[in-house]
Amino acid sequence: MVPSRFMWKRTLLQSGMTAAAFFLAGSISFVPRTAAQAPPPPAAAPKALQAPAKPKLVVLLVVDQMRGDYVDKFLGQWTGGLKRLVEEGAWFRDAAYPYAATETCVGHSTISTGAFPSTHGMVANAWWDRKEQKMVTCTLDPDPSAKNIGYVGATPKGADTAWRMGVPSFAEELKFQTNGATRIVTFSLKARAAITMAGHKADAATWFDGGAWVTSSPYGMQPFIEEQAKSHPAKADFGKTWVLSLPESAYWYGEKALGAVPPDGWDLTFPHPLRGKTGVGEPDSAYYEQWASSPYADTALTELAEKAVDALKLGNSNGTDFLAVSYSSVDYVGHEFGPRSREIQDILVRLDKDLGNLFAHLDQKIGRGNYVVALSADHGVVPIPEDMQKTGADAGVLHLPEVQQRIEKALESFNYAKPAVARISGSDVYFATGVYEKLAADSNAMNAVMDAIRTVPGVAAVYRAEELRDRPATPQSSTQSPTHRAFAYSYFAGRSGDLFILPKPYWLLDGTPLGKSRSYGTGHGVPYNYDQHVPVLLMGFGIQPGQYFQPITPADIAPTFGALCGITLASRDGHILAEALKKPIEAHAPAHAAPPKSAPASSPKPNP
Repeated sequence: MVPSRFMWKRTLLQSGMTAAAFFLAGSISFVPRTAAQAPPPPAAAPKALQAPAKPKLVVLLVVDQMRGDYVDKFLGQWTGGLKRLVEEGAWFRDAAYPYAATETCVGHSTISTGAFPSTHGMVANAWWDRKEQKMVTCTLDPDPSAKNIGYVGATPKGADTAWRMGVPSFAEELKFQTNGATRIVTFSLKARAAITMAGHKADAATWFDGGAWVTSSPYGMQPFIEEQAKSHPAKADFGKTWVLSLPESAYWYGEKALGAVPPDGWDLTFPHPLRGKTGVGEPDSAYYEQWASSPYADTALTELAEKAVDALKLGNSNGTDFLAVSYSSVDYVGHEFGPRSREIQDILVRLDKDLGNLFAHLDQKIGRGNYVVALSADHGVVPIPEDMQKTGADAGVLHLPEVQQRIEKALESFNYAKPAVARISGSDVYFATGVYEKLAADSNAMNAVMDAIRTVPGVAAVYRAEELRDRPATPQSSTQSPTHRAFAYSYFAGRSGDLFILPKPYWLLDGTPLGKSRSYGTGHGVPYNYDQHVPVLLMGFGIQPGQYFQPITPADIAPTFGALCGITLASRDGHILAEALKKPIEAHAPAHAAPPKSAPASSPKPNP
């Protein structure tokens, strides 16, 4: 603010200048002018000198396990937010992760940081800690001062933070580089999703655990979440029933998904009641599993996001705020019923409506065009093997306990102490302390191990850590196959395994003990397109609508957000999706400008 004494002097000066202007105008007003003598109009300020506008709110949406082809398959049945993202936004048709570790923690970290796992270090949902000699989750924090905290008096165990994530998230950088004006708020059913989207600190990072909403000490608690947890608890949905949203003729797949393994208390067919175990009259652990696998959980997350906008007035401060929601239920449903199920189709119809409500709320509270949205997924999913086998394809289950048995058997003649294998987790084989170093110096024993793994049904190839340690400078390196390169992008020294198993396409990696039935239908986590291909949709502030076909990765989302917000990220793994950004003059258009009536709302604008 200008002090009053300077305002007084400036007023006198302006009054004198005004009087002089009137006198000068009167003294020359009788001189006729020709067009050639007319003075040029005042020059406009160069646009390059104008500070670029920035979005008021950045919204990140991750749909856990949403395959990229779901958009193509089901778009015609959507009427809400998913449809709006496609029609009003930029749809990247060829988006895929370039790495092998297609898991939840890895994907969310990649989207959040703009880096690949070989950079950010989150190589899996959990890995073998060689020092501690045990499995650790990607968010487990050993700091005694860190502690999980529950809302409404809940007392969760453990401590979950982002301390293992090696680079800052986009949200962290946004807050740091704008001097703390940004509020960071994230929600998910999973700790590894809410935490990695937020980063190391946030105003609220909230997930669901054991029937309660939970956070941890580095993130603090928010009164509006406490109020929402009291007034709209998850247990309030007890007794409801998930029924089909569309006429039965609208569903692509049969009534029963072949090979599906539903939660306890559910059958293979609709309707799916949320009543826990049979005969139980109140919420139990089976009920909360059912709730997490239902559209009611997605609705609860949406309502929390809307409450955050209202309570914290997100998008109405001096800076750019950050809101992220990871919808976990699609992942639970996909694991249980597979991608070719009525359950997947229906839960996306329900999510479409939830997102429509969320966008309408943002339009009302922040203003249409004042916020930017990105939607993607952390990974896809392989078809249920039993279902895939019906097509005549080579599909099956690769039993990891059998891999371990054959490794131990192969080393018997070389006098290695048992157990030689400490753990097999997903594709990663971890040997006991000192064993791999001994194998590296013993070519006969190493060859015996590699040959033994290759004899297991479903194994396509085996890679050694030394082959992956130094990834090529360019993705087009001719010395590596695409799958070899994918494992290299996933490799992080100290956390990754010693050997890496590549299954054949459509073979499910399974750690269920031999002789027992697996407790799920299908999974993910390998470098094939059904796990790597995901949607990337951008909409809102600064985004040029259209369909784009160049190959990109979800690591490109954070740098694109950075370009719109004027900040720099540490990582160079992702790149700015410049083709989908409006030119500055277009980005400064009025926030409430309506699209031309000549452009039909049902079809995206072509890529210019």
